[in-house]
This record gives sequence, structure tokens and C-alpha cells, in this order.
Amino acid sequence: MLNKRPDDMQRINTLELANAFIDEQVKEIRAQVKDKKVLLALSGGVDSSVVAALLIKAIGKQLVCVHVNHGLMRKGESEQVIEVFGKELGANLIYVDATDRFLDLLAGVKEPEKKRKIIGGEFIKVFDEEASKLEGISFLAQGTIYPDILESDGVKAHHNVGGLPEDMQFELVEPVRLLYKDEVRVVGDALGLPANMVYRQPFPGPGLGVRCLGAITRDRLHALREADAILREEFDLCGLAGKVWQYFIAVPDMKSVGVKDGKRYEGWPAIIRAVNTKDAMSATIEEIPYPILHKITDRITKEVEGINRVLLDLTPKPIGTIEWE
Repeated sequence: MLNKRPDDMQRINTLELANAFIDEQVKEIRAQVKDKKVLLALSGGVDSSVVAALLIKAIGKQLVCVHVNHGLMRKGESEQVIEVFGKELGANLIYVDATDRFLDLLAGVKEPEKKRKIIGGEFIKVFDEEASKLEGISFLAQGTIYPDILESDGVKAHHNVGGLPEDMQFELVEPVRLLYKDEVRVVGDALGLPANMVYRQPFPGPGLGVRCLGAITRDRLHALREADAILREEFDLCGLAGKVWQYFIAVPDMKSVGVKDGKRYEGWPAIIRAVNTKDAMSATIEEIPYPILHKITDRITKEVEGINRVLLDLTPKPIGTIEWE
């Protein structure tokens, strides 16, 4: 299995190139898997969704998709995964609500790398448990893409690249491991996936766990989820959703004084981050018109319990990473 992109590999930027890639991967998947079953962690993000569609095309019901709700999903995401894959695409889908399990383990944990490792480690345990209930599972599919491999030297400790236990009983299937994010989207289009899934912004494996900064609490996590939903809704309404590669809210574990209903009270700040990039290796800041920022601020501070300030992150990558943690 190649872990380095060949120098002569053409960038997949047309439907023709995407279809050629799909045909090649379908053959490789069938040759690798044969009559065995494959277990896939289906987050509903672009990468895992494209891998799921590729595997469904190649091996159909031999693919078992497991969607784990770790309690760190964005608002409405688990419901969408069930709707699109369970109902529309007819995938062999298992849904696991492990919210309490993850949040209990994360209680009081402040260090970003420790949080990532807890979330990644628990994911592996959940899949191992699900696999043990099934017969004939020999492979684990992953939505690994090329930047994950390039950054797997410790920068992305949450990702499964380099983080799998040595006694892992599955052989890996990683059909998009040599592709950049923009190429994965073109392949998703060619596979006929819904546009709102193909062009959905990237979402880290630990989910809102790396955006609820510091030790995660359920009330602050809820505030983050609601504020993030407002940001996404307003970006959809003003047309920025199609222009900005990734945009989200981060909420730090700190409070400032504010005024509400004529009384002083303490609340968290919501930090807006909106960046553009082609390969996630570097990123520039998207300029958001002030009227839109004012509207987002007004909605978040009025509608979200516990948030009393809205801030804007203006830091490109480098020097700042895309995520805060």
C-alpha cells in the first residue's frame, strides 16, 4: 500500500479523472477484500462519506457502517447521517449513541492532546466492540487523506494514522489516502453523493471536543453547538457557505462580565474562525462583511444561553493551526 503520492500522479479535478480513479479503486477494493466484510467509521464528513460510497459501489452489503455519536457532533449531524446513509443510500448502518461514555471519560481533562487521545482511543474501543458482535469482519476502512499522512508525525494525534494499537485485528482499507481534500470532493460528485455532503466543511475526528477549549462541560458544549449552528445558518443565508472552506465557533473555558436584562452576569466568549485553503497545509482568512458579523453576534448573544461576547480570529495558517486545539 503506497503511503507517498507518486510524483507523476495527476490532480483529480475533472469528472473523467474522478471516474477513472473510482474504477481503479473499485477493482483494488474487490481484490483486497474478496468475500470478507469491512467495518467503516462513518462520521458523515466528506472523507468517510466518499469512502462509504466507494465501498458500497465495490462490495455493497459487505460493508458495515458504524456511526458513533460521541456527543461531540454538530447540531443535527447524527440525524443527517441516519437519513442519508440509512434511508436514502440503503447502507448497512449501525448507530451507537455513546454520548455519556465519551463525556464521562473527558470530564475534567484540560490538555488538548490528552483529550484527542481519549476520544481516538475510545473510538477504537467502540468499533472493536461492534466488530466483536459481527461475524466475518476482517477489514477496517478509514477516510484517511493525504494531508493526514503528511501530518501524522504527532501534529494530528487524534487521527488514526499512526495511532492504531499494535494488536488491531483488522487490515486497513484506505481508498482515498493519496488524495487531497479538493480531489475527494470531485470523487464524491462523481459518485453521486448529495452536494450538501460533498461540499460539507471538514470536521475533525474529535468533533466539538477540540472546539470546546479546555475541560469539556455539558453546558458549555451545548452553548458551543447552538452558537455553531447559528453561524452555519447565517453563512448559508448570506452565501458565504459556498465561498469559505471551513468556518466554526470555538468556546474557551473562561468567562467575562456582561449585562443582560439590566443585570451583570458572567458568560463565555464565542470565537468565530473562517478560513480558506486548498490542501489544509496552509490557510488564509476569509473577510466577513461587518453587517453579517453584527447579525451573527446579535443572534448568538441573544439566543444562546451562557455566551455574552463574540470574537473574530484573524490568524492565518501558519502561524495558527486551523483548529484551536
